[in-house]
Amino acid sequence: MLRFLFHRLLQAVPVLVGVSVAVFLMVHLIPGDPAELVAGQMATREDVENVRHALGLDRPLLEQYLHFAGRALTGDFGNSFRTGRPVSEEILARYGNTLLLGTVALLIAAVVGGLAGILAAVKRFSWIDNLALVFSILAISTPAFSLGLLLILVFAVWNGMLPMSGFDSWQAIILPAITLSAASVAVICRIMRSSLVEVLDKQYVRTARAKGLREHLVIWRHGVRNALIPVVTIAGLQLGYLLGSAVVTETVFAWPGLGRLLVQSILARDFPVVQASVLVVAVTFIAVNIATDLLYAVLDPRISAQ
Repeated sequence: MLRFLFHRLLQAVPVLVGVSVAVFLMVHLIPGDPAELVAGQMATREDVENVRHALGLDRPLLEQYLHFAGRALTGDFGNSFRTGRPVSEEILARYGNTLLLGTVALLIAAVVGGLAGILAAVKRFSWIDNLALVFSILAISTPAFSLGLLLILVFAVWNGMLPMSGFDSWQAIILPAITLSAASVAVICRIMRSSLVEVLDKQYVRTARAKGLREHLVIWRHGVRNALIPVVTIAGLQLGYLLGSAVVTETVFAWPGLGRLLVQSILARDFPVVQASVLVVAVTFIAVNIATDLLYAVLDPRISAQ
C-alpha cells in the first residue's frame, strides 16, 4: 500500500509543475496592466512604472516564474496586489468555505444520485427508470447559474424560506449546495444504474437468487457492493469538478469561498492570488484522486498489487 501511495505521489509532481506553468502564462496573457490598477486612475506614467518595478512585473517572465515557484514550494505565495495581505491568508480565509460547500454538494450527489441509480436499476424500464433518466438529462443540461437563480426566485424571493446569499447561518448552504450538486447527482445516478444493471445480470447474482436469498439482500450484498468501484471513481472526480465549478455557484450566491475570490482576483488582475488559488484547487483535486485510488485498493486489493 505504501509503495502504491508513493507511486501516485510521484506521478502528481509533473502535473503540479504543468499546472503552475500553465496558470502563470495564462494570467500574464490576460488583457490589462495590474500596475495601472494598483497605481490608480490619477497615477502618472512614472508612478505606474514604479509600481510595476515594486511588484516585480518588469522582470523577464522566466525569472518571475522561477521566483514564484521557489516561494510556492515553501508555502509563500507573496502578497495580494489588490489588498496587500499575504496570499496564503486570503486563501485560507476562503478555502474552508469552498471545501465545505463542495463536500456537502458531494454528499447530496452521492446519496441522492446513488439511491436514484439503485432504484432505477432495480425498476429498470419502468416509469421510475424513465423519470430518473429525464431528471438526469435536465440536471446536466441546466447551467448552474440558471438553476441557482431559479432556486433563489422560488425559495428566497417568493417563499422566503431560505437565505438568498451569504453565509450567515447553516440554511445559507442549502441552495448553493443543491445548485452545485445537480449535475453530479445526474452523473452518479446514471453510472450507478448502468453498473448495478450489469452486476445484477451476473451468474453469481442469479445463483444467490436461486438459493432463495431475499431480494433486498441480493441487491445490497451482491449487487451494490460489487457495483461501487466505478461509482467511487466518478464520485472522486466529481469532487474535483465541484471545486472547479464552484466559481459560478459562489458568484451567484455571493458565497465567501475560493471560487468567488478567484473571480474577483481575475477582474483585478491580482496575479499572485489567481496563481495560488488555481494551484490550491489542483492540489486538492490530486489529493482527492489519490484518496480515491486508495479506496479502490480497499475495495479491491488486487489494484494495490499491480
